[in-house]
Amino acid sequence: MKLNFFCLKSFPAKISLILLVLLIISCNATKKVKEGQHLLVKNNILENGERIKNRTIYNQLYQEPNVKLPLLGIPLKLHIYNIANPNPDTTFYNWLHKKPKREERLIKFLSKKQVEKLGQSYVEFNEFLEETGEAPVIVSKQKTERSSNRLKAWYWNHGWFNAETDFKIEKEKNKRAKVDYFIKPHQAYILDSISERIASPQADSVYQMYKKEALIKNGQQFETENFDAERQRIVALFRNNGFYHFEQEYITFEADTINTNHKANIDLVIADRNIQKEDTAYTVPYRKHFISDVNIFTDYTYSNQDKPITDSASYEGYTLYSFEDLEYKPKAIADAVFIKKGEVYSDRARSLTYRRMNELGIFKYPDIQYMPDPRDSTGTKLITNIFLTPKPKFGVDFNSDVSRSNIQDFGIGFGGSLLIRNVFGGAETFEIGGRGSIGSSKDASDSEDRFFNISEIGADVSLSFPKIAFPINTDRIIPKSMSPFTTFSVGVSSQENIGLDKQNVTGKLNYRWYPNNELTHKLDLLDLQYVRNLNTGNYFNVYRNSYNRLNDIAQTNSDQVDASYFEEDNNISDDNAPDLIVPEGTRGFINDFNNNTYNLTRQENQITRNIIERRDRLTQDNLILASNFNYIKNTRENIYDEEFTQFRFKIEAAGNTLSLVAPLLNLDKNNNDNYEVFGVEFSQYGKLETDFIKHWDFGQKNILAIRALGGIAIPYGNSNSIPFARSFFAGGANDNRGWQAYDLGPGSSGSLNEFNEANMKVTLNAEYRFNLFGSLNSAIFIDAGNIWNVLDNVEDERSKFSSFKDFKELAVSSGLGLRYDLSFFVIRFDVGFKTYNPAYNKQEWFKQYNFANAVYNVGINYPF
Repeated sequence: MKLNFFCLKSFPAKISLILLVLLIISCNATKKVKEGQHLLVKNNILENGERIKNRTIYNQLYQEPNVKLPLLGIPLKLHIYNIANPNPDTTFYNWLHKKPKREERLIKFLSKKQVEKLGQSYVEFNEFLEETGEAPVIVSKQKTERSSNRLKAWYWNHGWFNAETDFKIEKEKNKRAKVDYFIKPHQAYILDSISERIASPQADSVYQMYKKEALIKNGQQFETENFDAERQRIVALFRNNGFYHFEQEYITFEADTINTNHKANIDLVIADRNIQKEDTAYTVPYRKHFISDVNIFTDYTYSNQDKPITDSASYEGYTLYSFEDLEYKPKAIADAVFIKKGEVYSDRARSLTYRRMNELGIFKYPDIQYMPDPRDSTGTKLITNIFLTPKPKFGVDFNSDVSRSNIQDFGIGFGGSLLIRNVFGGAETFEIGGRGSIGSSKDASDSEDRFFNISEIGADVSLSFPKIAFPINTDRIIPKSMSPFTTFSVGVSSQENIGLDKQNVTGKLNYRWYPNNELTHKLDLLDLQYVRNLNTGNYFNVYRNSYNRLNDIAQTNSDQVDASYFEEDNNISDDNAPDLIVPEGTRGFINDFNNNTYNLTRQENQITRNIIERRDRLTQDNLILASNFNYIKNTRENIYDEEFTQFRFKIEAAGNTLSLVAPLLNLDKNNNDNYEVFGVEFSQYGKLETDFIKHWDFGQKNILAIRALGGIAIPYGNSNSIPFARSFFAGGANDNRGWQAYDLGPGSSGSLNEFNEANMKVTLNAEYRFNLFGSLNSAIFIDAGNIWNVLDNVEDERSKFSSFKDFKELAVSSGLGLRYDLSFFVIRFDVGFKTYNPAYNKQEWFKQYNFANAVYNVGINYPF
């Protein structure tokens, strides 16, 4: 395939893209398919003559066609492979010597070493193409036969013991072929009687106690995977009930299917333990093992393993040893151990101990060993030794980043933290962190002309406990097996020349615990935030859209407005009216408006009221005292699991406690008849958020991911609006990608403000991800969503959600993206096109579907 890119330059961008796609399609996919060979282009599996689409069954085949791009159906990786020269070294050598003196001229121009490197680079490039691409899948009769047999085995494992399979290879003249697989399952076998033969009386007793939990039951269709799962269940059952030596190899299932009319009679057989000593082998019944002692070595290292113990302590059946002075409170360490003296041996107790010790963050991964108790003559007691290796007492971390946002044109961030482990001897973690940034912004309020004209600095302190710190004992509700933690944190920050300039103080009392491997619960019992605006007079310099609308109204009605509110400029003509002065002129105009001084049109009155409402809300100081609870369920087992479900639900309430005590404390009320604490009106609201994510893995790195997100925050009592810090916004790299962050909504208002936010949000996302080649992946996505105002003090009907009919204002964007997988994180680039913009009066589709209105998003990792 040869591409003339010079010719492409003469076409518009869209035509060039279409032409490039057509050229790729026209490439010869069978370029490297030899004579007598055939490229596999399609597999069909027909069950009783009907084509099936079950992806799991197709995964049984040893040969699949080359991977194709979704929608386009182009085997891109095959074409990349075909571009590679199979003999690059020979080709380069022939080219080098094709013309007389070519090599000599190149050596004079470059050098002999550089010419050799040029040839090596050509070879390496072609090797890269072969490794990145995908070799043509050549139809193999042997692999087809193996696939047919594997299909038969798959059906057998699912109960069709008499399944018949066959295949047919259809070869075409253009070196292409397809394979049809034919399956006749016949009648499936059903489980009938299920009996047990368990040699050990103790093991049989435990099995009978939990027999109802068996995963194989009569009436089920025979499924091999159910027997595997039952085998794993029995192993876990026995090893969690004292049978230390029990292994899966001692479990067998015998099935009788002779003359049973397609029914299977199952016999579960569990043999005694086999012991091999020198030349003698014998069996003994399984017996329960008990823990006789639990010893914990708190400062074990390889270098001190032969040193004598110098300190020890005992706590509720645990003995703690130390080679130096014991630095840990015995209770704190013992609470992380689930292996108990006098109880039966349990795999689960050992796993919980591993996990909890690892979660503490003060030890390296522990080593847990069991040994027979030499004092025991029955051979059923075990001594548990837990070896803990402490991490360093102090940990230091530094970080930095470069960023760009709506606020700053260029910014440099830096930070660091000091971590102190076991600060009070109770396995606590104390962390002190600092952060800061400097940046450049053309909109900064600083009058001095310097590049770095904005800054932010902050500090955080947190203390974490491995328990629920609460006046009432919560062990019955949240046992230590749920890995509870309590965290106290305090933070302060200050901004200079960023918007209105803010000082921010936060405080939080957080609990978190894990009821099981899929569930996470988080409770912020106290969530305090105080925001103080330092430069409110700069409001209309920051929010220029609001200023421009207010200024237009003032200029239109200049005959009613005090002339001193406008700038004095003798050069301003009648056609170019003077502007309102910030802040004196804007403040005076608003005061006069509130005093009903002006005779404005109905629309001008509404716009002015909206501007004043937003200014008052964004310039007022905020005091938020809230509590919230997060319920998170995630079925993802590890980072490589690409098929999972995640659900998050959050409920938050703010201001209720202050509202109850305000009358009792005789707190002052402001002009809005709302209570104030230290001169600040506290916020009162209720807030709900939900987030649902689902991934489907179709194999070969093809994944469909969807997300549905919704939230609403309702002010009441002491508030008639939601603080900016707790409101919702739309748009951005992880939201509706056809709009930049804060640029979408509310409703159909058309993004009138620089930072558009509201108190209700709905977002829907769908994304199909697929591999291009190597570590480069791609995705096609569609996003829908918007924000609205509901039950607050916003009066603009275009911004409000009044009924379900307003869901027609859901903005839709679509696009595509590239993702480069670096294993530890993914670099993402997405291009989003506005597909449906509710801000248009006619609300037409695809009106802004072009590169001029596209939004380019760069992010780290996947959006959901």
